[in-house]
Order: sequence, then structure tokens, then C-alpha cells
Amino acid sequence: MRKFTHGSLALLCLCFYLNSAVSQNPPARTVHVFVALADNEHQGIVPVPPRLGNGLDPARNLYWGAAAGVRTFFARSSDWALLSCVQKPKPEILERCVFKHRRAEVYLVADAYRGDEIRQAIFDFFDAAAGASPERIALPASPAGTLTVRGGSNLVAYVGHDGLMDFQLPLVPRKKNDIHRDAIILACASKQYFGDALRTAGAYPLLWTTNLMAPEAYTLKSALDGWIAGETNEHIRERTAVAYDKYQKCGLRGARRLFVTGW
Repeated sequence: MRKFTHGSLALLCLCFYLNSAVSQNPPARTVHVFVALADNEHQGIVPVPPRLGNGLDPARNLYWGAAAGVRTFFARSSDWALLSCVQKPKPEILERCVFKHRRAEVYLVADAYRGDEIRQAIFDFFDAAAGASPERIALPASPAGTLTVRGGSNLVAYVGHDGLMDFQLPLVPRKKNDIHRDAIILACASKQYFGDALRTAGAYPLLWTTNLMAPEAYTLKSALDGWIAGETNEHIRERTAVAYDKYQKCGLRGARRLFVTGW
């Protein structure tokens, strides 16, 4: 009887330990970023220098490989570690990079879409915002093993030209489940042009814009810093405005008018 009591007590202690370990190690959160490479030829953008506006050259593209592009800016950040970059995981995606936050269980997957595939990039963003098409990807040499991205992400972001100024999507994905999912849309006047489709998709607009802007990665990183830290939406908006003014020298008042949160 004494052995049974001691064994039961040991088992209870083990269960308590395991439950405590789980509670202290919450599951990883994922961010999926859809980047439409700047493209002078196929997008209605104000032309940029040819080496920055070649939608088939991610290494030098304004929104990807340039100093303030998503891949370069996050790779150089002391807050993020670059885990891998894969070339052409899909025909429309020229490069996929995976980052891990150095102090939080947050992974960021960024896809560089061909400039002439901007329509597909925007559709895929809304598809993920709706919670559709979850995708499992492997993380070699990482404790996490695999990640669920696209529709399985906690936050989805679009970075690039506001293609909805130039075309309409024939189909807008509808919300697939009741899971809360945040969205960031860094494109010119994204609240005006992306609003109806985002309502249909069902994601919450954590951050979007009211006017013309440069969709560069310092804005995205600043917003993610606040999101990872659990800040309020208004604090995230404020820190984003401060970062944008720092790089663009547009004045803090103007930056505050540019970025909005919520409906």
C-alpha cells in the first residue's frame, strides 16, 4: 500500500511538472509575409531605378534584397535570425526566407513573389487572411520541426504595390473559421482598397494605411516588435509611425495620419 501511495505521488508530481513545462513554453506563433516584388514593367508604380524595379531579380529588388527590403532588413536585424532561404519553392515565388525571433517563439516566413504575379500575391494574402490553405513547412535543425503557415498563421502581412488600384480580384476568399488572425497591409491607401476584401476574409486589420507610402521593411519590423511584445493596437500604430518618420523624414504628425489600426 505504501509503494502504491509513493508511486501515485510520483506520478502526480511528474504530471504537474509536465503541465508546468507546457504552460511555460507556449506554442510558437507564425507570421507569413507576402511580398510582391517591385516591377516597373508590370505594376502601376512610379518607376524606380531599373535595378530596384526588376520584378524577376529578388536579390536587388526594392522590396526584398535592397537595404530596406524584407529579406535584407530582417537578416541584418539583431532581433531576428535567418534560418533558411529557398529558391523558387513555387513557380510564382522566387524566394522564401524563414526567420526566428531571438527572444520569443515567433517565426516569420516571407515569400518574394515575381513582380508580374502581384495578382497571385494579393489573392494568396487574402486566402491566408481567411484561414484557408494552411501549409506545413519543415524547419531543418530547429526544435520546432515544422511550422503551419499561410492560413495557419497567427498574423499575415502584405508588402508591395497596391495592385487593387489597377485590378479587381475575380474571387475573394471567405473566412473559414473563428480563429483570430491579425493582418498588416503595407501598400498605398490600403484601408480604402483592401477594406471590403479583408472584411470578407475575416482577419483583423492590425495596421494599414490611408495614403501613399513606401512599403519598406522597417515599418513591418516595428509593428511586429509591438505585436510580439503584446502591446495595444494604438501603441503598435504609434511605434510604427515613429519608425516611418525616422526613415522617411515625413514628420511624425503626417506619419500618424498615414497609419491606422482597426476598422
